[in-house]
Amino acid sequence: MVENCLFCKIINGDIPSKKAYEDDKILAFYDIAPQAPVHILVIPKTHISCADEINSSNSSIVAYIFEKIPFIAKEAGIENGYRIISNCGPDACQSVHHIHFHILGGAQLSEKMA
Repeated sequence: MVENCLFCKIINGDIPSKKAYEDDKILAFYDIAPQAPVHILVIPKTHISCADEINSSNSSIVAYIFEKIPFIAKEAGIENGYRIISNCGPDACQSVHHIHFHILGGAQLSEKMA
């Protein structure tokens, strides 16, 4: 856990969230400022700042997240597809420096969001 990390505080229970899924490795919760009818963030419980820090010792958690995303999306009621987004760095507007994957769905999404 990184002391000043918002998502580490959510994982630790210091900040409440509306959980969509949780197990011993990851947490998925609903975004407080949704960009689509269904907007869920999926984060590893291990702190990784962004995609630039993925390496051979932690890449398995990213693979695990992608294995769980279809289940999380289905449980959230997404039926006709979804988009997965991860921002990395200031030019991508990464606002929380804990790797996270946005699942966006529940309606036809704009082509300009890709």
